[in-house]
Amino acid sequence: MAKQTLQQGRRWYVLHTYSGYEENVQRNLMQRIESMDMEDRIFDVLIPTETKIKIRNGKRKTVREKIFPGYVLVNMIVNDDSWYVVRNTPNVTGFVGSGTTPTPISEAEVKSLQKRMGVEEPVYKIDVSKGSPVKIVDGPFKDYEGKVADIDEARGKVKVLVSMFGRETPVELDFLQIKKI
Repeated sequence: MAKQTLQQGRRWYVLHTYSGYEENVQRNLMQRIESMDMEDRIFDVLIPTETKIKIRNGKRKTVREKIFPGYVLVNMIVNDDSWYVVRNTPNVTGFVGSGTTPTPISEAEVKSLQKRMGVEEPVYKIDVSKGSPVKIVDGPFKDYEGKVADIDEARGKVKVLVSMFGRETPVELDFLQIKKI
C-alpha cells in the first residue's frame, strides 16, 4: 500500500529559473539532492532540449536548443522538505503553479517532451513541391527566385531552376536556403 501512495505522489513539476542558468540549476539541484539525502523524494532534473538544424555560412549545423528557456523539470514528491530544498536552490525563482502550491504537469505532456528530446536526427520540414516558386534566402544565389525542380527529402536538399543569363540553371540548395513565395 505504501508503495502505491509513493508512486502517486511522484510527479513532474516545472521550475522557473533565471534564463541561461538552467544547467547551473540542474547541477546545483543534483548536488543538493545528494548532500541533503533527498534521493527518495527528488528523482530527476530535466532540461527539455531538442535538436535543430541551422545554416551558418551556407553550412548545415545541428544544434541542441532549449525548448523552454528559463524552465527546468523536476520529478519529485512534494512535501515541506523537498519543496524547501528545490525552492532554495540558487537561481530558482519558483515553481510554476497557482500561488505557493506547485502544479504538476500531466504524464502525457512529459511523454511528448521526452519524445521530442529523444529525436536525435531532426526531420526536415519542407513545405514546397515540384514547380513551387521559391526565393533563395541564403548562399551565393541569395535573393534570386526560381522554381523547384527536384526534392531530395532524405538529404534535405532541393534543386531549384534559377534564371541566369537568359537560361534556366539548376542549383542544388539546402531546404533552409529557400523560402516559398
